[in-house]
Amino acid sequence: MKLKKDFIVHEAGKETMLVATGKAKFSGLVKGNKMLGEILSLIKEDTTEAEVVRNMREKYDAPAGKIEADVHKVVTELRKIGAIEG
Repeated sequence: MKLKKDFIVHEAGKETMLVATGKAKFSGLVKGNKMLGEILSLIKEDTTEAEVVRNMREKYDAPAGKIEADVHKVVTELRKIGAIEG
């Protein structure tokens, strides 16, 4: 999976925003925290959900199940708006 080029990531302080460009079917803005920013950064290159979870577990001291659930929730939402290819 990989973030589509029709979406731009912008970080402002502790907030991360994913903005759809004119070519995207989704028209809007997704706002989130630093964890969203980290996930978006990881999926700029082709990767898997499992690899994202592994990277997040190395970076954050949180229960594995919580990280897996959070990553899955983000990936599911990004797929719903058409932000991920593959």
